[in-house]
Amino acid sequence: MKELKGSQKKYLRGIAHNLNPAAFIGQKGITPTLLEEIDTALEATELIKVKFNDYKEKDLKNSLTKEIAKATGSLIAGMVGHVVILYRQNIDVEKQKIKLP
Repeated sequence: MKELKGSQKKYLRGIAHNLNPAAFIGQKGITPTLLEEIDTALEATELIKVKFNDYKEKDLKNSLTKEIAKATGSLIAGMVGHVVILYRQNIDVEKQKIKLP
């Protein structure tokens, strides 16, 4: 999947504003169960929030976010505070809920 443009990221952040986090990253970090939960949520809704509970350093959050995005095949739409917004377009055209500008 290609990178998101700035306008697309802004659009997705706007949609994600009212969403609740679909997953929480705690002391254990990235586990297979967490990745499976994120993957399932992306499959269902295409756009999710993931909240960092125990990680406060920005560099560490960035590296964990990139690792999650790579493992789930998703794109990073943005990070606000301790919450990251992930997007993955559904492969099935009929199940796609979000049309990017």
